[in-house]
Amino acid sequence: MLDVAVIDEPAAAEASLDPMRSRILAALAEPGSAAMLAVRLGLPRQKVNYHLKELERHALVELAEERRKGNVTERVYRATAASYVISPSALAAVSPDPSRSPDQLSARWLLALGARLVQEVGALLSGAARARKRVASFGIDAQVRFASAADRTAFADELAQAVAALVSRYHDESAPEGRTHRVIVGLHQIPGAQPGTPDSQDDPQQQTGGTPGHEPEARQENAR
Repeated sequence: MLDVAVIDEPAAAEASLDPMRSRILAALAEPGSAAMLAVRLGLPRQKVNYHLKELERHALVELAEERRKGNVTERVYRATAASYVISPSALAAVSPDPSRSPDQLSARWLLALGARLVQEVGALLSGAARARKRVASFGIDAQVRFASAADRTAFADELAQAVAALVSRYHDESAPEGRTHRVIVGLHQIPGAQPGTPDSQDDPQQQTGGTPGHEPEARQENAR
């Protein structure tokens, strides 16, 4: 079972969002048959069996084993992943496009960057799974508590300068065997982590980030 699987097919996304099927997916963190799930979830076996077949059709669950009990074969299923993320590609016509209105100070642009991250990494994982290879990636997850909005702005400025310097140092447009990578750095409050309401983007003293429009060389838009 994978830790996380990305759903990029619209029909699979629709199947996973059905309340009953999402309950079945959660219950199949431990393998079970339709009869076992019916008991766990308090649902009719025939209904569970129907939803299991739909989930299997969209590769959200898979057959773990078959058990012979007299003249009956019991099919035991398991979820293909412990958790699922729906890729924006499942809503291709309305998926976010960060290039449409880039704005370092916009939380919505940050959300669009995150959506693109899910879409691109999901595509990499799918391709790597077919080729039986691993995806080369790197991530950092940290928390920082700022004493003031001014400190947060100073932090964002220093971070932008550091990332710009690293990108300029290592970017090589002419490398014949080079592979282009995307660098994304984001900063946002943790919802519910502290009292008060989210900062207003209309207040210049509450804004976070550097000065838009001054982009260094070496595809700096990929580093913001």
